[in-house]
Amino acid sequence: MKKILMMLLSVMLLFSVFAGSGFAVDSKEIADTVYVNGNIYTVDNRSEKASEMAIKGQKLIFVGKHGTAKNYIGPNTKVIDLQGKTVIPGLNDGHLHFPSIGINLLQINGFNKPKEEILKLVKEEAARRQPGEWILGYGWNHELWPDKKFPTRQELDAAAPNNPVLLDRVDGHSIWVNSKALEIGGITKDTADPQGGEIIRDSKAEPTGVLIDTAGGPVQAKVPDYSDERVQEGLLKAQQELFSNGITSATDAGTHLSYINDMKKLYEKGELKVRLNVMVANGEGGATGESLEYYYKNGPERGLFQDRLNVSSVKLIGDGSLGSRSAALLADYSDRPGHKGNYRFTDEELYRLVKEARQHGWQVATHAIGDGAILQAINTYEKVLKENPLPDHRWRIEHFQVANASEIQRIADLGIIPSMQPTHATSDKNMAENRVGPERIKYAYAWRKTLDAGTHIIGGSDAPVELVNPFHGIYAAVTRMDREGTPAGGWYPEEKMTRTEALKAFTIWAAEGSFEESIKGSLEAGKLADFIVIDRDLMTCPQEELKDITVLTTVVGGEVVYQK
Repeated sequence: MKKILMMLLSVMLLFSVFAGSGFAVDSKEIADTVYVNGNIYTVDNRSEKASEMAIKGQKLIFVGKHGTAKNYIGPNTKVIDLQGKTVIPGLNDGHLHFPSIGINLLQINGFNKPKEEILKLVKEEAARRQPGEWILGYGWNHELWPDKKFPTRQELDAAAPNNPVLLDRVDGHSIWVNSKALEIGGITKDTADPQGGEIIRDSKAEPTGVLIDTAGGPVQAKVPDYSDERVQEGLLKAQQELFSNGITSATDAGTHLSYINDMKKLYEKGELKVRLNVMVANGEGGATGESLEYYYKNGPERGLFQDRLNVSSVKLIGDGSLGSRSAALLADYSDRPGHKGNYRFTDEELYRLVKEARQHGWQVATHAIGDGAILQAINTYEKVLKENPLPDHRWRIEHFQVANASEIQRIADLGIIPSMQPTHATSDKNMAENRVGPERIKYAYAWRKTLDAGTHIIGGSDAPVELVNPFHGIYAAVTRMDREGTPAGGWYPEEKMTRTEALKAFTIWAAEGSFEESIKGSLEAGKLADFIVIDRDLMTCPQEELKDITVLTTVVGGEVVYQK
């Protein structure tokens, strides 16, 4: 008995020594890494600030104030002094196109460049290619050119007479092709416009070389696929783009089974570490498509690869874009009388697709830019959810760009979440009011009205339509100005977000949009250790500096994945 008592006293004395030394008694509470002396914005429910964090494995085990983190330091704990630098949760881009970012890095980059420069790049690429090889690129925007006119096939014919050429417009809703590409796609004067698309024609009804939305399908179908190796190369390049911009999570707004399989291969090898919420794209023209058929048969996937991959939502395309005049409006375009844009689906087709998704237990997200497409999506969601209720559905409308007062209130009442991209407002401001006129514009890109109705906004970039940098989006949300600082005071400044709202849109609200707010989106004990260190205080720096914030360190699951 004496021996047992002596052993107990020895163990208690040993524990008291460790406790007195600042070590946590429970070995489970010894951290792998502790960060101290930080200016940490937690984005928790109380918007508290902290100065220290402790990490074990992938998760935060402590977030708090000066002096407490020492209790989590053991002999092998790495201690990092932040030296007063600002820390925020890892940013979450709620709407981008991950494979497209990567693939675009393998193509001609015409992003917002003058037409002459794009044609020069095409000519140079043609000189490197064999006759008949496809030349691909992206990023042209005729609204930035002096004449603001769509380009023509003849211009591409002159630059690349022996190669088919296909260049995506910056918004992804139009393509510019040459005569060889039209010939390969079988598009002639006699080809009818398809549902949800338009062939732009000259005065003789001949195709000019610009194909809107689904009209580009016959040409796009003839472009050879990239090899898996090239796609995976692009995906890793895209990951580096995200990490260097402080993005630790993103929603890939519509992709296909082959790309998802490429992602899985990279996750299995430990090379892909970014957290992706992947929406499965539906097929064109109302068809379900092989990707959805596969997933409807096999079911959603959540939390794969240590909470790095979710595939549990369906992406439907309701209309086109404002820049291409293919967004579906309730009234005519102000700058094109008699034209209301293009619905991608009839009411019956959209109902069938949404109902099918609900029956299979999938979250629904619909691209809808014009008030006509937004109304169609709202009506369809409401009808399906009345027939088959789901209290916490979190169904989404992607872009929610040109809405009206009734639509803003209805999504709040129905629990529909808008996924909006702040930089679209500052990029589109030069043409948007021309498209919809002075009255409808008051409800376009209307963040304040949407928030005041009681709705959270998922923030995103729509990259590669816009640059991926999320601080451009936060800056646009707060200032309503472009990166040149115009217009002074902001474009329709009454629609500005606060800095806190803008940060939430790119963190906790984006996490809500994928049902992941319990594991990420804020810096709290028990959540994933995803955060970034930045070069200035996002909450106190002059607002014109928000766009210039630089990421110094990006951490995913406790691992440093990028350092400037």
